Amino acid sequence: MSADDTRQLLIDAATRAFAEHGVHNASLLEITRQAGQRNRGAVHYHFGSREGMLVAVLAREAEFLGPRERELLAIARSRPDDDLASAFEAVVRPSVELAETGWRGRCFLQIVAQLVDDEPESADPAVQEVLSRSGGFEVYELINARLPEMSEELRLERTALATSFLLRSIADRAKALDQEVPGRPQLPTDDFIRNLISMVTAMVTAPLP
Repeated sequence: MSADDTRQLLIDAATRAFAEHGVHNASLLEITRQAGQRNRGAVHYHFGSREGMLVAVLAREAEFLGPRERELLAIARSRPDDDLASAFEAVVRPSVELAETGWRGRCFLQIVAQLVDDEPESADPAVQEVLSRSGGFEVYELINARLPEMSEELRLERTALATSFLLRSIADRAKALDQEVPGRPQLPTDDFIRNLISMVTAMVTAPLP
């Protein structure tokens, strides 16, 4: 098996583990075992650290999201300054498209949702850099600029909760569609996207407490 093959097996195992157990809690030894590697130091050999492995996991999907988010961001910037929905569409629609590519996309969204909960600004610089490739930081600059007047503390709380909600909703929907035993009926993709955009827009513009 080539070094590239081994690296991809480790990335896949880490993607599942980080999504299921948490970026900080997933066992590197268990990731190594799930990847079929006997060398206990395989993660450090190929990635240097847990953060290095996380960067590799995020980089694979960021290349998909970046061009699509920036395409929709350009459209959103052409809309009126109070049009929050078009700004959120630049996050929601590419994320739904990614989730529908398979389990790797769903896991990516779950991992990013964790990082949002942990505050991306406090993440390792290499993690911040790879997240910036997705275009999400630029989209949120526009979202923040279009939010109604509120305190900085409340703005951070609302955008973090809305982002966590939309990412987990998208990942959970894609997972439900893959289940052999059907759960509750799911909306068609475009209806789901439009409804989710309306919901998160309402969340961040709800009356101030």
